[in-house]
Amino acid sequence: MAMVGPMEHQPTSTVKHGESRRPRLVAFRRIKTTRAFEEIADQIRNELSTRRLRAGDRLPPERALAAQFGVSRNTLREALRSLENAGLLRLQKGAAGGAFVRESTGEAIVTGLRDMFHLGAIQPEHLTEARVMIESIVVRTACERANGEDLAALDANIEAAEQAARDKVSFYEQAAIHLDFHRVLARATKNPVMVIVMEALIDVMLHFIRDIGQQRNSWVLPSRRRFMKHFAAGEIDAAVTEMGQLLERLNRYYLSLWKERDRAEAANG
Repeated sequence: MAMVGPMEHQPTSTVKHGESRRPRLVAFRRIKTTRAFEEIADQIRNELSTRRLRAGDRLPPERALAAQFGVSRNTLREALRSLENAGLLRLQKGAAGGAFVRESTGEAIVTGLRDMFHLGAIQPEHLTEARVMIESIVVRTACERANGEDLAALDANIEAAEQAARDKVSFYEQAAIHLDFHRVLARATKNPVMVIVMEALIDVMLHFIRDIGQQRNSWVLPSRRRFMKHFAAGEIDAAVTEMGQLLERLNRYYLSLWKERDRAEAANG
């Protein structure tokens, strides 16, 4: 099959958001299937996977891309929008606009998990169970790799949570601070996959907690202090056990409130 247009391997430079740059010239094949937008998306994904397109690169203008693929501009736009929704492209309007390859943020994973929860594909039991399993890995790895800056960030989070409790700020603000503790732990693993997975779990947990409604408990902060004693001392098994016991207790509490809410809704149904 003939290739349309030359392939140029140019060095990638960092480009600030909104800054104009020459489009990356890539060689796409003409489309010959009925589901053209899917093949367009697949070809662009392939360019990303082979690193011929990289974060910050700008794709050729719509008119040139449509001609290269041999499709209408509407079909091309459908494919570009699907890649934007997947978190791979950023579509920008205006004179300096175009389709840009996004920096990897894991946003698509977070959004996908949240949508699965709201659609019922992920049940609360799945969410809470997965949280315990993943947290165990995060704590164990973070305990091995954390540095002084990570320990300081964890201590600062606990102090912020204690201050929020003294100030009696809203329940949801306090919950957000407590959940942020797990973000700090994930960053301490020095593994971007763990960071993204934890971010997705926390996002869904926030929605789950809001669905349950306000509740109070007095055991999180004492557990945090016990955890930090083990964590700072490098007592990995003790730190994992402390975190696991806290999460198991919280999960039982959350699930009981969830079931109470369901029973109340059924009774009022």
